[in-house]
Amino acid sequence: MQLIVKNAKLRERDALTDIAIDRGVILEIGPNLAYPADTVIDAKGALVTPSLIDPHIHLDKVNIFDVVRKNVSGTLKEAIEIIWDKKKDYTTEDILARSEDVLLRALKNGTLNMRSHVDVDTIGGLKPLEGVKALREKYRNVMDLQLVAFPQEGIIKNPGCEALMWKAMESGADVVGGMPANEYSPDDSREHVRICFDIAEKFDADIDMHVDETDDPFYRTLEMIADEALKRGWIGRVTAGHTCALAAYDDHYANYVIEKCAKAQIRFITNPVTNLLLQGRLDKQPIRRGITRVKELLAAGILVSFGQDCVKDTFYPYGSADMLQVANVTAHAAQMSLPPEIETVYDMITTTAAEILKLDNYGLAVGKKANLVVVNAKDARDAIRLTPERLYVIREGKIVAKTVVQTELYL
Repeated sequence: MQLIVKNAKLRERDALTDIAIDRGVILEIGPNLAYPADTVIDAKGALVTPSLIDPHIHLDKVNIFDVVRKNVSGTLKEAIEIIWDKKKDYTTEDILARSEDVLLRALKNGTLNMRSHVDVDTIGGLKPLEGVKALREKYRNVMDLQLVAFPQEGIIKNPGCEALMWKAMESGADVVGGMPANEYSPDDSREHVRICFDIAEKFDADIDMHVDETDDPFYRTLEMIADEALKRGWIGRVTAGHTCALAAYDDHYANYVIEKCAKAQIRFITNPVTNLLLQGRLDKQPIRRGITRVKELLAAGILVSFGQDCVKDTFYPYGSADMLQVANVTAHAAQMSLPPEIETVYDMITTTAAEILKLDNYGLAVGKKANLVVVNAKDARDAIRLTPERLYVIREGKIVAKTVVQTELYL
């Protein structure tokens, strides 16, 4: 065997078990496996799960907080404006240096798959894409990156962006992004949506849009996207990120839109760590929380995950590329504290995110890729509660990160 993990605690089993891996694939799961192996890990009762997934991050923007002016209003609008000057000066080397710091943090924290939105507009052109493509190539042996062509400045609002979106897909982007709320009118938003679906159809690509990232209930582009997906038969091929306005809708309209989204099998990715800070900034009490209707979406049978979104940029000054830390915040913000809800939160950064990103052979089962993380916890609740060390990170049966825990108490 290539590797055996001994004495692992799996989420679905009470007793400790072993995992036998060869040629990057899980061959057997069971107690007291006696195969000879090149490498043996004794998990000593630590939790072993499939590797973690970050389905929504902006690697072209990370780590710019200290080199741009500060966001004095704390709003999304000002965050976007601040980044304009920085984006004009992007270089591949700059993006690579900033983003690899975050990628390596994510790696040691057990994440082996990320989906990064990358700005495509007439300010930076395709520089952001080239920079993150360089990152993807440099670390392709340890991290799988999906890249989203993201028109943050709008498409109609930013003449020339549409042509760049086509070029971005030709140049190696995997997914068509969008931000239809960032247009001058609802008609322009509809045209934005139409263009994104046209591009997706041409490249047979999935769509992952930033949708109504606002606390204003009069933004209604989520329904536009659902209607377009149903019209074109793009069922199960659209992801909606943020959807903050959904939380501000009255219940009647929210339920109406959620029903449409369920029919279109739209997947949702909420980003609480960022939106808890950005939304409701101008509110007096009660202050709106900025997180979408997670429980209502789950109750409708919709796939829901969450992302780190931002790390130390104009939108969000924090972030450590640790999906368990984001899970902790999400559990609080979405009020997911019951035992089944806790398990659902952990699913959101493992099996659910894998389904949204359409990953092949993902999971902790015989025949699946041996992409695993050994967490210094006994169960999912402790993993989320403590955000403890990731003792080992394993990619296709090879250890790619190891953390040694040493604490000295002087009492």
